[in-house]
Amino acid sequence: MEVNMSAPSAQQLWFLDTLVTIRLPGSAGPDGITVMEHHAPHGDSPPLHIHRREDEVFHVLDGVLRLRSGDDDMRLEAGSTFLAAQGNAHTYRVESAGGARWLTITRGGDFERFVRALGRPAQRAELPPPSGPPTPEAASALADVARQHGVDLVGPPLS
Repeated sequence: MEVNMSAPSAQQLWFLDTLVTIRLPGSAGPDGITVMEHHAPHGDSPPLHIHRREDEVFHVLDGVLRLRSGDDDMRLEAGSTFLAAQGNAHTYRVESAGGARWLTITRGGDFERFVRALGRPAQRAELPPPSGPPTPEAASALADVARQHGVDLVGPPLS
């Protein structure tokens, strides 16, 4: 099966403070491989988290990510690829002033379903209006939805 990665049917979602384009949904093939393109603003950093059932591959297209995986801190620039193995705590922070774009590749559907559960249709192909720090209630709700999709939030974002 051949999939046109630039097809206009690619779904765009505002997921937290990022724009996610689902380039290849897990339903496209029998192995459940998902390819998502993320666009995030400078400073964006999710909580430290663990994917219980999926590896997560990061491939940076534009910009710079600081990625923490376990005890390692690394700088990923355009063209860099990193594997965050399932069960390994990791997070990132967008370091480049103009934001960053990268692909995540997973297999199994947990992460894609998580993004779909919290995402909302993007009103335009750009970053959503910033939401600011989450309230304690919103942080708790995020952790609950993440847990339901095989992702455990285990620490704070990078500062």
